[in-house]
Amino acid sequence: MPDSPLYTAAAVAVIALAVAAVAAIGLKVLRSFRELGTDAERATYNTLHAASKAGRHLRTGLNPSGAAKASRQLRSLLGCDALAILDVSGVLAWDGTAEELRPQLPDLAADVLASGRTQVFNAADLQLRSPKSGSVAAAVVAPVRAGSRVVGAVAAFAPQAGAGLVRATAEVADWVAAQVELAELDASRTLLMEAEVRALRAQISPHFIYNSLNAIASFINTDPARARELVVEFADFTRYSFRRHGDFTTLAEELRCIDRYLLLERARFGDRVQVSLRVAPEVLSTVIPFLSLQPLVENAVRHGLEAKEGPGHITISANDSGAFAEVTIEDDGVGMDPVQLQSMLAGHVDGEHVGLRNVDARLRQVYGDDHGLVIETAPGEGTLITMRVPKSQPGHDA
Repeated sequence: MPDSPLYTAAAVAVIALAVAAVAAIGLKVLRSFRELGTDAERATYNTLHAASKAGRHLRTGLNPSGAAKASRQLRSLLGCDALAILDVSGVLAWDGTAEELRPQLPDLAADVLASGRTQVFNAADLQLRSPKSGSVAAAVVAPVRAGSRVVGAVAAFAPQAGAGLVRATAEVADWVAAQVELAELDASRTLLMEAEVRALRAQISPHFIYNSLNAIASFINTDPARARELVVEFADFTRYSFRRHGDFTTLAEELRCIDRYLLLERARFGDRVQVSLRVAPEVLSTVIPFLSLQPLVENAVRHGLEAKEGPGHITISANDSGAFAEVTIEDDGVGMDPVQLQSMLAGHVDGEHVGLRNVDARLRQVYGDDHGLVIETAPGEGTLITMRVPKSQPGHDA
C-alpha cells in the first residue's frame, strides 16, 4: 500500500540519495571555482582569456569581420557600455549600446587619427539626443599605431570618462596595434616567400636557359629530330617555371618538371649525368611548395656533378612516411663544407647554393622550423638532401 512504512522508507531513501548527489555536484563546482585561485587571479585569467580570443580575430589585420568579433571581447575587458573599432576609412565594428552615435564617430575621431593623441569627449561633444544611449555620457578615443603610422582607433563609451578608463582604452588600443603589426608581419613574410619564388624563377633564366639553347643548337644539323624534341621539352619546362598562378604544386608536377630539366642537362653532359628515380605512387598527389625540388636537383648537377671528373649519379626518391611524404635527392659529386653550408643556410654568408637557402627558408615559412631541409654532406663525399612535407595540407591548393 502507498502509505505503508516500506513505501515511506523507500521514498525517504530516494530523497536522501538525490540530496547527496546535488550536494556532491555543488561541492565539485565550488571546488573547481576555488581552484581558479583568488579573485585577483580569476580576474587576471578572465582578462588574458578575453585578450587571447580577441587576438585571434585581429591576426588578419583591421577588417570588419575580425573587428566585429574582437570588439565583444575588448568591451568586456574595459567594462564599458559600448566599444567601437575604426580604421582610417570609417567605423569597422560597434558593440554595445548607443549605436546611434556611430555616424558621428568618424568626425569625432578625425583629430585622433591625424594627431595620434588620445582624446576624451563629453555629452555635449557626442550630441546625445536618443534615450537609446542609456547611461552613455562620455567617450574615450585612442589611436592605434602600427610603427609610425596611425592606422585606426578604439573608442570606449561610458557614463563618465575617468582616468582609469582613459588609461585602459589607450592600453587596449596599443594591444590592438600589436596585433595589427603581427598581421602585417605575416603578410610581409608571405610577400617575401612569393618574392623568393620569383627569385628562383629569375635564377633559372641566365645560366640554365643559355646552356640549354646552346645544347639544342648543337643538334640542329646533326640530329634535327632530337633538336625538335629538346625545343618542346625546353618550352614545357620554362612554361611551368614561369607560370604566374599558385605558390603550390603537386609532387607529380614537380617531378615532371625535373624530368624535363634533366633531359635538357643530359643533352649537354651526355653520359656524365646518370639518374635513378624511385617514387611511391601514393605520394604523387602530395602538395609541395612550387619549385621546391627542381632547385635541389639543379644544385646536385651544377655544384655536385659538374665539377666532378667522370660520370656522376643522382638518385631521387619519394616515399610514404606515415603522415608525411619524404623526398630525398642524393648525388655522388664533390660535396660541400658542412660549416660553410650551415652558415649559408642561416643567411650569414652568401654562396653558390642560394637555391638551397631559398627552398629551406620557404619550407620553414610554410611548415615550421622542424620541416627545413636536412642536408648531409662533406667534401668529396657527395650530398644527401631530405625534405619532409605533410601529406594533408588544408588551405594549400596546387
